[in-house]
Amino acid sequence: MREGELLWQPSPERQARSTMRRYMGWLKERYGLEFHDYNALWHWSVTDLDAFWASVWEFCGVQASKPYSQVLAEERMPGARWFVGAELNYAAHVFRSRPQDQAAILYQQEGGPLRSMTWGELTAQTGAVADALRELGVGPGDRVVGYIPNIPAAVVAFLACASIGAVWSSCSPDFGPQSVVERFRQIAPKVLIAADGYRYGGKPFDRMPVIRQLKARLESVEHVVLVPYLNERPDTAGLAGVVFWDELLRRRAEPAPIPVPFDHPLWVLYSSGTTGPPKAIVHGHGGIVLEHLKMLMLHMDLRAGDRFFWFTTTGWMMWNFLVSGLLLGITIVLYDGNPGYPSMEALWQLAEATRMTCFGTSAAYIAACMKAGIEPRRSFSLEALTQVGSTGSPLPPEGFAWVYRNVKEDLHLASISGGTDVCTAFVGGVPLLPVRAGEIQCRALGAKVEAYDEHGRPVVDQVGELVLTRPMPSMPLFFWNDPDGRRYLESYFATYPGVWRHGDWVKITPRGSCVIYGRSDATINRGGVRMGTSEIYQAVESLPEIADSLVVDMEGLGGRSFMALFVVLREGCVLDEALEGRIRQRLREDVSPRHVPDAIFPVPEIPRTLNGKKLEVPVRKILLGTPPEQAVNPGSMANPESLAPFVQLARQLAGAGPDAPGAAAV
Repeated sequence: MREGELLWQPSPERQARSTMRRYMGWLKERYGLEFHDYNALWHWSVTDLDAFWASVWEFCGVQASKPYSQVLAEERMPGARWFVGAELNYAAHVFRSRPQDQAAILYQQEGGPLRSMTWGELTAQTGAVADALRELGVGPGDRVVGYIPNIPAAVVAFLACASIGAVWSSCSPDFGPQSVVERFRQIAPKVLIAADGYRYGGKPFDRMPVIRQLKARLESVEHVVLVPYLNERPDTAGLAGVVFWDELLRRRAEPAPIPVPFDHPLWVLYSSGTTGPPKAIVHGHGGIVLEHLKMLMLHMDLRAGDRFFWFTTTGWMMWNFLVSGLLLGITIVLYDGNPGYPSMEALWQLAEATRMTCFGTSAAYIAACMKAGIEPRRSFSLEALTQVGSTGSPLPPEGFAWVYRNVKEDLHLASISGGTDVCTAFVGGVPLLPVRAGEIQCRALGAKVEAYDEHGRPVVDQVGELVLTRPMPSMPLFFWNDPDGRRYLESYFATYPGVWRHGDWVKITPRGSCVIYGRSDATINRGGVRMGTSEIYQAVESLPEIADSLVVDMEGLGGRSFMALFVVLREGCVLDEALEGRIRQRLREDVSPRHVPDAIFPVPEIPRTLNGKKLEVPVRKILLGTPPEQAVNPGSMANPESLAPFVQLARQLAGAGPDAPGAAAV
């Protein structure tokens, strides 16, 4: 299967009934704007920002208690101010005129039955928890954090926070205590909502010891709300003032979302750089409502009656994106557990049971299904399925082919790419265009995505840095604990002042489609969960046998992730099976199971710059096949000879064949 090969073409009938086509007709009728194809519409959307985003506001039915006086007060990055004067609330959009007896959430926990939560139940529980949080002293702007699996209680807790103007943030319970503390401590939460454990791969994992650590180390936490998951009444010894989740639900109160400014903080997500603690990214009510309505209605063509699923945890921005399906009044589908247990067919069985219309997953999951040799179309009834979404890492051409061969022929496969930073996709699917192997169909409306060459010039049909040259409403409001905005500037605008550099390699084709080739920076992206290398080094180098370390993830070029860890051993130490096991266990406990390396290699020393910085990106380029003289200037290095083992390994991987560990990545 070659990149660019045509795999699917939407029928004229499918295009005609799409919300995107209806939007184009509405623009013509209401404003006299006529666009003959998607590319013309996209060009207008990134040229006349005021008119485009005002049209999304109107067409998608954004409701505000106070109208806006200006769409974009000042076009600059960072610092753009959108919809000045408007007041609204995310939760108010979720709960408007919903049929109380219909399913809002379908959910399944690993090994358990399929369950349902109606709109009436979601409404009642959200009102009860919001009332309880107020009584616990939570008000507008206060932070509430969740250490909780992907279950309805997490959705209820988030919506309760949004309704009272509090700020939500969550981590998956498989995150180790150090990773959680480094995230949550930054935002000084008042309340911690935590599940006593989780199940994964047929095994229970008790998290009560971790919860005790979190309570002790998060000094700002005044109350712990415990959500029973493994046990009906977990042992709370050593935890003072615990409130149980069911005590909150006994209250009777309707959600009463309070109006907040367009840029009032909604949630905090975390995206890591290569140094320092994870970045605490703040998004606002208005920007998220507007952006997610645009993506879900126009690009993903979701509407009443749809059942929207994405396999995710509460620690990935795709959970927030999935929950926003409730903004449209559609049913969202949650799954908590191992997607490959007891077999790789588990999620496809869920698709059949729920009559899922949109199956969202990761490129890594599709690759695992390919490797397992499963054929969902032969084993399950998928007649309701109209769309498959893929993100987290680039989906290779053979992954596209597998979906059409083994899932369904008449299917919109939407490969999308964006980031935690904006909680959306810059590039993704559209119901009007064909699907080609290895390609993302389009640049999203309102997203002025370009590829920059090494001189900062836009290029077409060649790989360059993914940049955004105009602002979007869902860009971060700010980073928490970044009062002068310096870290925000350094994260996105240090390379090209006034232009957002995202950290991905991208090629924009003459057709307007895109191909993502992985990260251009050193962030470790495993199944869509991004982690800074500094967190990994902190865990690895805490072991007494390890003097230094370097980690790279070679995801992208082969469509698969291969994470390699290089360690410098202290004198007298040997990298044997026992030490490898301790390294993996430390990373699993302190960072996350996703960030355990695929291979560990001993090296004499770690390549560093003259000022001591680890050369992560150049090493990654070398391992992906770039000649060392093109990857790094030896004159800028403190120890040029240290590159030799990496050059040798790159040659070994390149000549090892496609089935060798890591060979697919190079």
